[in-house]
Amino acid sequence: MDELNYILEKYKEVGLSKERLDLIKKAYKYASDKHKGKKRKDGSDYITHPVSVAKILSDLNIDDTTIIAALVHETISESDAKPNELEKLFGKDVRVIVESLNKLKLSNNSENSSLYLRKVLVGLSEDPRVLIIKLADRLHNMRTISSLPESIQKQKAIETMNVLIPIAHRLGINSIKSELEDLSLRYSKPDVYESILDKLDGTREELNKELDKMIESVSEILTSHNINFKIKGRVKSVYSIYNKLSTGRKWSDIYDILALRAIVDSVNDCYLAAGLIHAKYKPIPKRFKDYISIPKSNMYQSLHTSVYGVDDHIFEIQLRTKEMDEIAENGIASHWSYKEHTSSIKNIMDQKLEMYKNIIDNYSNDISDELFKKNVEEELLSNLIYVYTPKGDVMELPEDATPVDFAYRIHTNVGNQVVNAIVNETIVPLDYKLQDGDIVKINTESTSKPNKDWLNFVKTTQAKNKIKAYFSKLDKEKYISVGESLIEKELRKQKLVFKEVFKEENLEKLFKDLKVKSLDDIYLNVGSLRYTPSYIINLIYEDKKDVQDILLDKFLNNNRVKTADYKNDIIVAGTDDILVNLAECCMPVKGDEIIGYITKGKGVTIHKKDCKNISSLTTRLIDVKWNDRTNNTYISKLKIYTDRNSNKMLDIITKASLKNVSVTSINEFKNSNEYGYYITVKVKDKESLEKFKESIRILPYVIKVTIGE
Repeated sequence: MDELNYILEKYKEVGLSKERLDLIKKAYKYASDKHKGKKRKDGSDYITHPVSVAKILSDLNIDDTTIIAALVHETISESDAKPNELEKLFGKDVRVIVESLNKLKLSNNSENSSLYLRKVLVGLSEDPRVLIIKLADRLHNMRTISSLPESIQKQKAIETMNVLIPIAHRLGINSIKSELEDLSLRYSKPDVYESILDKLDGTREELNKELDKMIESVSEILTSHNINFKIKGRVKSVYSIYNKLSTGRKWSDIYDILALRAIVDSVNDCYLAAGLIHAKYKPIPKRFKDYISIPKSNMYQSLHTSVYGVDDHIFEIQLRTKEMDEIAENGIASHWSYKEHTSSIKNIMDQKLEMYKNIIDNYSNDISDELFKKNVEEELLSNLIYVYTPKGDVMELPEDATPVDFAYRIHTNVGNQVVNAIVNETIVPLDYKLQDGDIVKINTESTSKPNKDWLNFVKTTQAKNKIKAYFSKLDKEKYISVGESLIEKELRKQKLVFKEVFKEENLEKLFKDLKVKSLDDIYLNVGSLRYTPSYIINLIYEDKKDVQDILLDKFLNNNRVKTADYKNDIIVAGTDDILVNLAECCMPVKGDEIIGYITKGKGVTIHKKDCKNISSLTTRLIDVKWNDRTNNTYISKLKIYTDRNSNKMLDIITKASLKNVSVTSINEFKNSNEYGYYITVKVKDKESLEKFKESIRILPYVIKVTIGE
């Protein structure tokens, strides 16, 4: 196959070992065997897709592990290949990458792409090469999408624009990003795309002549000053022109559609070349951009200028070194490929990778998909600003970031101890919105502490989490202190000696029964009202009974009526000062008939009364009821059976939104007899769950809906 030979020759030229080249051949053979006889929608052999993806990646000069993973990336999902088999044949990294890619396959095919965005970023946090392959995979699919129905073409184009193109931009993979932009416009707005293309084609011959003249002129300038260079010209992309038109400009007002790029040997040559070109051709005011001194957020570096060139045509000219060009085209992929990056560039790349990982690490699975998307867009996909320390160090922050965000970006202690900020030699409030180019000085005091109100205006995840962590630690220390005090009070009441009660053997028993690791953990549980002090002491001195017996006695002998407001969701035998857990097997929600089961070391587990796991039990059961005063939400799972030909994830998510139900996960299932979705939701109570279930059940393509898996 020509594409495979292209890949092998490319990696042979850069000195890849025969052993690794043979492994690439082996991956191709393996994938070819697994996909044998299978066709794509356009009628081509299925193997053409993974090979084309690998070829796209080879042009990024990516590492050979990624090439191997690309060749076998659909063997798990589209054949009988097994992950363990991939690891045995090609290594652990390939297995991890392919498994992660498999998680990204299912999307909701819609403008509402929050769920898909979460999946994409999770894949990226596992290994950035996962997303690089995904981008190449989408690029080849977009190149060959014409064989699919028009509605699918548009859905895929919108999804690409909303999720993948912004991330490709942040990763700096311009060679893929630019083509995806054109293809997405072509299939999302075909009339607009064809209109621009027709106008370009009508003048293309003339434009190419002007490009040739300008290339010749600039080449003469650089040669005469002994500057080594490579130069190329192009007419700007359809998408780039569309962007200009969408701002309200008319076609007749767009002059700068001709671009030149000169690649020179050094940074000094970049600046020298810019001065020489300006000396001959008048530069356009305010169009000179120095991205060498201040790189873009995606590591892009270059000098940009626009000049009135030959025949007074406007030309945009880019000047950069070979390394800058590699990074501009391949972005984060250069992290693996380019062996001569400066330490500063490597540092930027490492920071970029770490930023994406932190985005995922700092958002729990409990957050709704829409809120997740909003938070990520605010920090990850929003415009960025660059501000400076008084020493000239640059800091990258999201738009509308504050001095507090800046302080935490420097160091946690600086953020915790900030008292005021001076921006451009003027004192500003801590909620001041920083502007691009601001010089920021942070003043601190060792006695200063964070303020919870800061959470209302900080923009970065880093600052939010550092502030929350500070107060979480304070709360923990407070609960430990309260718990210690309560236990000491109970010991005095029972005329017991601390050293005797909490001797080593008794502590070991407590640690085992309560599943904790330290005395502070016991204090924390008492201080936060999970356990009472008397319960802790009873666990020690009634050691002839197990934990279940002690709890059972506690509830059976509890004849008091509690008049104070209950705090917990579940009231257990007239009290709410004991640890309770909702059973994962039946997942009760408020309104279900429930019963409690006294467990060892985990308090009381709450089951639905008809749960099969307690149907045969006659002991350890205790009366429980829902607390009507609480307004929490509860996790439930549904299984939705649909027609095999349906792909209606968007409908399901929309129904959930209309019923005020939060979707936390949705996954496709399919086998020879069944097809549909597993969906996990957060609901207020049984009534809201039933209403949502009914709204799904009446959809024409839904066969049935069951609660639980």
